[in-house]
Amino acid sequence: MIFSLSAGTLVILLALLIFSAFRVLREYERGVVFMLGRFWRVKGPGLVLVIPVIQQMVRVDLRTVVMDVPAQDVISRDNVSVKVNAVVYFRVVDPQNAIIQVANFLEATSQLAQTTLRAVLGKHDLDEMLSEREKLNLDIQKVLDAQTDAWGIKVSNVEIKHVDLNESMVRAIARQAEAERERRAKVIHAEGELQASVKLLEAAQMLARQPQAMQLRYLQTLTQVAGDRSSTIVFPVPIEMMEVLRPHVRGAAAQAAEAAAATGATMGTAASAADSNEPPH
Repeated sequence: MIFSLSAGTLVILLALLIFSAFRVLREYERGVVFMLGRFWRVKGPGLVLVIPVIQQMVRVDLRTVVMDVPAQDVISRDNVSVKVNAVVYFRVVDPQNAIIQVANFLEATSQLAQTTLRAVLGKHDLDEMLSEREKLNLDIQKVLDAQTDAWGIKVSNVEIKHVDLNESMVRAIARQAEAERERRAKVIHAEGELQASVKLLEAAQMLARQPQAMQLRYLQTLTQVAGDRSSTIVFPVPIEMMEVLRPHVRGAAAQAAEAAAATGATMGTAASAADSNEPPH
């Protein structure tokens, strides 16, 4: 009776032992197998056999891990204190090194990301932190990837999420931005005035070379003035125009005087002839 009970128990234990020897690894999992404490091989995915007691297996997830980096106090190169947090994307590419080379690769990567974030950002000014995030992200990613390579970790991306400033620094930046906008507005206005003066000078030189263009411009001005709704129109006459017209006016006056003299002489001759032809009384 005791023998049969022991045999039944042994069969059950043997069945459980055989059942526990089979493991199923998903497509994104790998199993690092140790035999008697020494690394043997990496298995998976699918159905794998692990000999109980003699072999032990550690599962490793190969999917990309998204890790939040807590807010870090960073002092920039221009001595401005800010709080910066980020997010790191990484995955295991070598399960053997991820288990053997570091006790906890998740914790190690998190701590390394925090120290690297402070070290890299501390070499840059505040303006660079605010305006050159893509470059900073790439710098942090390269440093992290190089340091975690020995652990079988591949850091694919690093993104800075927030750069928090204190209230006084926010106000100072706002004043600086306002001053910069005013400076740009003044520069643009001055450039516009300069361009306008150059164009006016070119127009004046062109009109000086071509007097006919001045007359045409004068007529255009009169047309514009006549188009306004005003009851009084003032016609400005340039002195240059008077100088041009003066010879013509004098010539016309001389011709008129000669014509008048000729007309008077003709009339006098006609009157004399009429007196001579009149019969005596």
